[in-house]
Amino acid sequence: MESTRFLTAILLAAVSLFMSAAQAAPEIQHWQSARGAQVYYVHAPGLPIVDLQITFNAGSARDGQQSGLSSITNHMLDLGAGSLDATKIAQRFEGVGAEFSRGSDRDMAWLKLRSLSQGKWLDPALDTMALILSGPTFDKQVFERERKRYLSSLKREKQNPESVASRIFYKAVYGNHPYANMPNGTEDTLKAMSVADLKRFFASYYVASNASVAIVGDIDRKAAEALVERLLKKVAVGAPAKPLPMVAELQKAKLIRIAHPSTQTHILMGHPGNYRGDPDYFAMYVGNHALGGSGLVSRLSDEVREKRGLSYSVYSYFSPLARKGIFQVSMQTRNDQAEQGLKVLRKTISEYVDKGMSEKELQASRKNITGGFPLRIDSNKKILGYLAMLSFYKLPLTYLDDFNKNIEAVSLQQIQDTLRRRLHTDRMVTVIVGGEG
Repeated sequence: MESTRFLTAILLAAVSLFMSAAQAAPEIQHWQSARGAQVYYVHAPGLPIVDLQITFNAGSARDGQQSGLSSITNHMLDLGAGSLDATKIAQRFEGVGAEFSRGSDRDMAWLKLRSLSQGKWLDPALDTMALILSGPTFDKQVFERERKRYLSSLKREKQNPESVASRIFYKAVYGNHPYANMPNGTEDTLKAMSVADLKRFFASYYVASNASVAIVGDIDRKAAEALVERLLKKVAVGAPAKPLPMVAELQKAKLIRIAHPSTQTHILMGHPGNYRGDPDYFAMYVGNHALGGSGLVSRLSDEVREKRGLSYSVYSYFSPLARKGIFQVSMQTRNDQAEQGLKVLRKTISEYVDKGMSEKELQASRKNITGGFPLRIDSNKKILGYLAMLSFYKLPLTYLDDFNKNIEAVSLQQIQDTLRRRLHTDRMVTVIVGGEG
């Protein structure tokens, strides 16, 4: 197919282009569409490609008592729209060499499109995406089939100790907060769900005033504005989603043990961490890099893996969301080493928070983070991901320009003060799944 071969050739050329080019932070432009969507745009004329993502404030935090509703609604969007079924929709994208995808998480749901920028390829792809946005059919037979797949996936999940641990962990950390909802739902909520629920969710959240659009590619500002209006022409204006409630801090430690017939024990530790736009974000980011966020050279890896051989993989991370996302420490170890591993984890984290990171660790972390930054924006797809994040969380347009400056500005004392305030080793949830079943 001509368009597919052409797009493949362009993408191969892009690899060479980005490998040789020094990447500077892109210039970001922002405006509001006629129907109320926020638009973030980067002109990238180097390749005849357009990448776009439309993001809705429609993640699993909006499920209410119907856990899984956001996920299955999003999943159904390209399985039927207007007079087209899933096969015809796929064929229409493939016929012009376009790539379409969609997905969701706790905060958001999105649809993505990559297309050649020439009108004869881009226009039909946009028309198909616009149809999906304005007229998903939510066919009952298709819904019943996909619900069975979701339920089968949940059954398989029960055999995976890591998945079991994650589900218990989120519920223990978040309690009754919407973030406790697992995006893929539960057997009870999925069985009770109906097509009417999907249609209601779609009508409430897949609206223009609840959306942001990110565009990166070989079209000028005027063409980008026209693209957005074309895409949203038949999308209801609606209203923005209401702000989520604040996340409550844990008041005491929790220890949960679950027996599971596995040779490895999975250990998760943590509590609510930080949020997008958090004034402590960069201090926490750099601080965690040395603790467990930098792979095999982190403090946790050194103490758990290198010195004692208790685990091949141990790490920690912050997952910022609109409200406080998870701070999580994760380790897998042999069943007979679980207690020793847990003891080392707790001691390492406590000592790190109490005594702080060393100057050597700070310099290494700064160098690693800032040195790797160009690789984060070395393709249109990666820039698109940042644009979508900036638009959804309403972060400054200068975020990418200022990223390395903010990393360099964090001091050793600031990191230590922040971690002492924000990491509570005496109030963490600990979930242990493994051992005899």
